[in-house]
Amino acid sequence: MTSSSALPGPHAPTLDLGGRTALVTGAAGGIGGACALRLAAAGAKVRAVDRDAAGLASLAERAAGLAGTVEPQVLDLTDLDAAEHAAAGTDVLVNNAGIQLVRPIEEFPPEVFHTVLTVMLEAPFRLIRGALPHMYGQGWGRIVNVSSVHGLRASAYKAAYVAAKHGLEGLSKTAALEGAPHGVTSNCVNPAYVRTPLVERQITDQARAHGIPEERVVSEVLLQDSALKRLIEPEEVAEAVAYLCGPQASFVTGTSLVLDGGWTAH
Repeated sequence: MTSSSALPGPHAPTLDLGGRTALVTGAAGGIGGACALRLAAAGAKVRAVDRDAAGLASLAERAAGLAGTVEPQVLDLTDLDAAEHAAAGTDVLVNNAGIQLVRPIEEFPPEVFHTVLTVMLEAPFRLIRGALPHMYGQGWGRIVNVSSVHGLRASAYKAAYVAAKHGLEGLSKTAALEGAPHGVTSNCVNPAYVRTPLVERQITDQARAHGIPEERVVSEVLLQDSALKRLIEPEEVAEAVAYLCGPQASFVTGTSLVLDGGWTAH
């Protein structure tokens, strides 16, 4: 038996993505922006993808001085061929882009449902499809899909978002099974409500759908099922993404890293 004195001491592996190329969608702000900056800080060359050119320019300025770089790439993910092409040659893929509309099913515009599924499920499929040949060729790759607690639980009035996130969970697991022999991991990160413009914009719709004043939405709707009564910060989600890209997570694949403040503990 090995004595305890012979065991190596605890250490915190440093995330070093020097020489790696990462692609982050929805990178102009919120979770995507935080992820892009975190991966650039680890030395990655980050392709920051969004349709918001001004937001990407601001992100690139914030990245000045980091170990890696942030390269803005204006792209609308409903252009699926362009999305797949953009992912070619990437070592790390972070599927983060998302859109939201809060409406009862009978009032939900079918064209919006279609767009949500295109951006949040079909585009990730095409991005993964575009990234895998390079990842397989080098025997290493990291796919991180920013899902949601809504990938595990449903909420009323979010038919498209919940459907897309549930689909993303299945896509991520399939990519994990196929990628395992090639050194490629695929996982989801599942936050509850994050302090982002996407969340702030839905407060009015939530108030209307639930018939309550806007000032009561955060406490009575958004945080109702969370044991921790606060919003998550984008940087907290970015650290979870970084963990899944690091050496200490090389055996973590096909799973969901849940950051829901105890929501799913009920």
